[in-house]
Amino acid sequence: MRDPFFSCSAVRSHRCSLIVAALLAISLSGCATKKTDSCRKCAAEAPADCCSAPAVLPSWNPGASRQAIERFVESVTKPSSPNFLPPAQRIAVFDNDGTLWCEQPIYFQLLFTIDRVKALAPQHPEWKEQMPYSALLAGDYDRVHSMKRQELLDVVMATHAGMTTDEFDTIVRDWIATAKHPKTGKLLTKMVYQPMLEMLAYLRANGFKTYIVSGGGVEFMRPWADAVYGIPPEQVIGSSIRTGYESRGGKPVLVRKAELEFIDDKEGKPIAIQKFIGRPPVMAFGNSDGDYQMLEWTTRDGSSSPRFGMLIHHTDDAREYAYDRKSHVGKLAVALDDAPARGWVIVDMKSDWKTIFPAD
Repeated sequence: MRDPFFSCSAVRSHRCSLIVAALLAISLSGCATKKTDSCRKCAAEAPADCCSAPAVLPSWNPGASRQAIERFVESVTKPSSPNFLPPAQRIAVFDNDGTLWCEQPIYFQLLFTIDRVKALAPQHPEWKEQMPYSALLAGDYDRVHSMKRQELLDVVMATHAGMTTDEFDTIVRDWIATAKHPKTGKLLTKMVYQPMLEMLAYLRANGFKTYIVSGGGVEFMRPWADAVYGIPPEQVIGSSIRTGYESRGGKPVLVRKAELEFIDDKEGKPIAIQKFIGRPPVMAFGNSDGDYQMLEWTTRDGSSSPRFGMLIHHTDDAREYAYDRKSHVGKLAVALDDAPARGWVIVDMKSDWKTIFPAD
């Protein structure tokens, strides 16, 4: 859902922030004022986390990670706080794969690419014997993981280019509507993380503008990001191929070219943030070494305002996957080592999250 806060005019923006803060305060103080039996029990068993936190982030367990989130948000949104930030400066950036939705056993855009190879294979009989297309047609994930960068780019260009932007949008929408996870059998749009959906909603309720800054293809994510995350297309930043302006059938169209334009990963992320947002974020969320520079840029020394960095550490092999240093997908090593010294919060998925995926 789009944030109603930003529908207010600039003249009333500060007034709107006070109203939102007041409404949140009222809802979160219900436990203390009503003194229901459940609240009394809550206060007796866990006074530090009684009622207010579950109402905000219900899928997050009490603990340091949730407390750090709430304290930071309160510090920058409370008008009397010395760290108060006006809504225009409340920018939060999120990686997508492994941060907002699952990325194992293979990046979901690669699943899309494999299906595109299969759909186009009748037009390319040579692919049956040509690597890496033959491996993709066979569903050989091990071979996919070992693909060299140029091989991957060649496949992406063969499957993601040549059509208009509108045609590609339709292809993606049709695919995402039925695409399922190879292990769970769930729709990929149901493989999103419930705690992070709550995080997005919580931040927007507190006047934050939320962006996706991902290594995934920008035009692969934009068709469904609004419906799944409440993040509109103009707030989705990703990797891209070149686009050209043409006339087809007497009508102007934008055509996707088989040429790489930008890779939004590692050092590319802060560059993209500056280029497309134009404001430094105050909160950054990632899960891999590919997000290191984005978190580093967000929380850099000398910032004029408080900053917050968070890493999602995949530790739950029962409910999702457990991986970090040795993973082909979402490798987390350097960022995990450096996080404590940089003050980044590390979320332990197994212990910090009550629920991982939304209920069916």
